[in-house]
Amino acid sequence: MKIVKIEESALEKGRKKAEENKKLLDEKGIFAFDVMGSVGSGKTSIIKWLVRLLKENYKIGVIAGDLTTEVDAKRIEEEDIPVVQAHTGRACHLDPHLVSIALETLPLEDINLLFIENVGNLICPASVPIGVHKEMVVTSVTEGPYMIRKHPYMFQRANYVAINKIDLETAMNVSVEKLKEDLKEVNPNAMVVGTNGLTGEGVDKLIQCMNFQR
Repeated sequence: MKIVKIEESALEKGRKKAEENKKLLDEKGIFAFDVMGSVGSGKTSIIKWLVRLLKENYKIGVIAGDLTTEVDAKRIEEEDIPVVQAHTGRACHLDPHLVSIALETLPLEDINLLFIENVGNLICPASVPIGVHKEMVVTSVTEGPYMIRKHPYMFQRANYVAINKIDLETAMNVSVEKLKEDLKEVNPNAMVVGTNGLTGEGVDKLIQCMNFQR
């Protein structure tokens, strides 16, 4: 019983911090997305394309979550926008406390759209809110035909899903349409688009689906 109470207390503190993060973003007029997905799904590539296509109309910032490296943050920084690297150490997800610290280092007065790249994982981030307005999951055909069915909890939360690396559909013998059908069973309300993170194919359609209003 004591262990359960401690865990429940920690979860409650996390939820409160997530609410504080969202309140701060609202006060600053910033709309935030949590971008989640497996290692290698193409989260960084999709974010780079989103930034590239949106930065003429929005003042964008990015928080890049990773265990120890700055590789993803440096890639996004090439787009000449404010980027903060958030190191989680051995933790398999961003938590609202770390996001809060990252927010303190961003020039919030100069941002109205924020992308938060979560750590590459389809399990842990699904149960840890960080204080955003919308959630996006990037999955890819290289993860196999059963990824959505095997990890439904992440996709049940998603507002948007990018099925990435569609150019490898034939090579991987994975049907994009079947993945879309699996998603519809898990979350019929999620907007889903096929994308290619190398060429940017489909990202414009993804943007058309996205709602940047509270």
